[in-house]
Amino acid sequence: MTRVAALYDIHGNLPALEAVLEDVRQAEVDRIVVGGDVVPGPMPRETLRRLLTLDVPVQFIQGNGEVAVLAERSGRHSGVPEQFRDVVRWGGLQLDPEDEALIASWPKTLSLPIDELGPVLFCHATPRSDTEVFTRLTAEARLRPIFDPVDAGVVVCGHSHMQFDRTVGRVRVVNAGSVGMPFCAPGAYWLLLDGDIQLRRTDYDLVDAADRIRRTPYPQAAEFAERNVLHPPTEQSMLDAFSGIELT
Repeated sequence: MTRVAALYDIHGNLPALEAVLEDVRQAEVDRIVVGGDVVPGPMPRETLRRLLTLDVPVQFIQGNGEVAVLAERSGRHSGVPEQFRDVVRWGGLQLDPEDEALIASWPKTLSLPIDELGPVLFCHATPRSDTEVFTRLTAEARLRPIFDPVDAGVVVCGHSHMQFDRTVGRVRVVNAGSVGMPFCAPGAYWLLLDGDIQLRRTDYDLVDAADRIRRTPYPQAAEFAERNVLHPPTEQSMLDAFSGIELT
């Protein structure tokens, strides 16, 4: 039986990734899918290197984070809000030309057959966009035009940093959550796909992780440590925040 780990929205949080990779190793997966937004974040180069040196096959797709970092690196406006441009620009400066070429080569979506699940489509936000936001509460009628045309029984997504498992029409839509920046209880969130789909959460040493992040030159290191590791926003607060920008 094929076993696949889906890791999304790591955002340069290397301590969280390290903890998840230990759980992934114990799960004896055959493949890892990294679903975008490896960058930006406090340890972008180190996080990418860790993923590229694993001893199991790893496949990547692009997220809006990679798109923004590549834009800033090339001198184009990334389109991100002004308060985040400095961290996106800094993230781009941490990459070397080989990293840039590699990230630019990642596809937007990936389709894999996984045993009893059949064809599984991996995308970052939705099958048609790397920026559209939807949640477990988004009305099904608004989502049907996005998912009805999909030639897969399962779609795995991320982007909103909150796990869920729901059905849209005939398609099972599962959000992997976020390894590095969860919008819910502290921890690192990911998926295990085998005969079914398991929503997984990995505990890690948050205090040590926050300390490591604060010691980086990341422009918002202290804020990241406090607001994304030690005391992330609650799911309800983010559901309220996203309700006004769904599918925009």
